[in-house]
Amino acid sequence: MERIAFISVHGCPVARLGERDTGGMNVYVLQVAKELGKRGVKVDIYTRHHDPADHAITELGEHTRVIHVTAGPYGEPKDTLYQYLPQFLNNVKRFQVDHELEYSLVHSHYWFSGWVGSLLAEGWHVSHVTTFHTLAEIKKQARAGEQEPSIRSQGEWKIVHEADRVIAFSRHEKDALTRLYSATPSKVEIIPCGVDLELFKPSRKSSAKKQLGLQGKKVVLFVGRIEPLKAVDLLLRAVALLEDREKVHLLVVGGNPHRDRELRRVKALAVELGLGEAVSFTGTVDQNQLPTYYSAADVFVLPSYYESFGLVALEAMACGTPVIAARVGGLKDVVKEGLTGYLIPWRCPEPYAERLEVLLSHEDLRSSMGQAARKLAKEQGWGKVAERLLGVYQELLERPQSAVVGA
Repeated sequence: MERIAFISVHGCPVARLGERDTGGMNVYVLQVAKELGKRGVKVDIYTRHHDPADHAITELGEHTRVIHVTAGPYGEPKDTLYQYLPQFLNNVKRFQVDHELEYSLVHSHYWFSGWVGSLLAEGWHVSHVTTFHTLAEIKKQARAGEQEPSIRSQGEWKIVHEADRVIAFSRHEKDALTRLYSATPSKVEIIPCGVDLELFKPSRKSSAKKQLGLQGKKVVLFVGRIEPLKAVDLLLRAVALLEDREKVHLLVVGGNPHRDRELRRVKALAVELGLGEAVSFTGTVDQNQLPTYYSAADVFVLPSYYESFGLVALEAMACGTPVIAARVGGLKDVVKEGLTGYLIPWRCPEPYAERLEVLLSHEDLRSSMGQAARKLAKEQGWGKVAERLLGVYQELLERPQSAVVGA
């Protein structure tokens, strides 16, 4: 049975979702590792200690576990973690030696992890697969004023050219890797994200609304981290333009009011726009409770400046909810224009308000789009993602040892 090392420096799969620096990547690492475990692959996920309550080893399921290693103080912000990567690397090596582990392959997630993964793969003489989840050069192009340290772009460039395979979530990401990072196209494999179809499935909308105390309201939903790139302010301005907004309630799920400056800013904006009790900022919500929110929603909206995939949009679709999303990144592959929702190419509130008016005022249209959304999502379970990744892994494992980077 093969044993694979997942490297996810800052994306702990058991961290609470929706707060700063947690989101789709955490879900991806968790779900893919568990599905690989079900298929007989042993997966060790190395991530940093980020909370005093972290156990050194957390079993996730069959053949799958999280290994927390020390790399800087608890609560260290993501943008300072680079300085602790050598410590992270050394502690992974120490754990591997102390427990007499042998790995057949390394799969890293995000550029921090890619830096570590490249060195581990070289030292262990195994192949390195990397998934970036987001890329600095795309983020900088997506939104004016978006800042990323030059060391990140340089690091991503190096990782792209050292890795044996790069997993991209969409055609857009593969095009960006080849255009902005000069990646070899044959090294980039497109494997979209998946969704937990057992957890995310439709339930009675009236019951879900009753659970959330929103009977008789048309519910608009946003789920995600609260940061400028997610454009929650644009959504607020769109809701403020609705003609019958007194019948509409906007739910904003995600963020921590004690830590997120952007959350405080958009809350103040909601008051300024006169939305008052028409908006609820729930903070983070447990993953198991999210299906209730998706099912209560009449429309899910994701107006981000950029999304490498847009996992929350797929989760909403799996619950039978139509999606209005920005026409950016991987969202162009997730949302099917006019079938499962609408894609908006403009960065202004008016077109979002127009599409919201259309969907909120036509129940039959919402129903047909919701059914189409569920049908499409059912084709994208995490099991299929794991199967495709296994194909990539197997191809690399069957290569002659001399073809492995660092051998």
